Amino acid sequence: MAIIKDISIDIIKKMPEECSVDDIMYELNFISKVLEGVKDADEGRYISKEELNKRINSWASSGLTGR
Repeated sequence: MAIIKDISIDIIKKMPEECSVDDIMYELNFISKVLEGVKDADEGRYISKEELNKRINSWASSGLTGR
């Protein structure tokens, strides 16, 4: 857990002085999701590019894309 705290502090320190709380939260959430994705990939929880394309095409043809 200390690693996450250290990463968060480092990110905040590198941000411009005039950044907002929303900017900070956005950056921290982004890094959190990237780390989550890396962990999932390391643990074998991912799908192939081909499977992803099939799912996207399926969603698009069924109208589940929100458009």
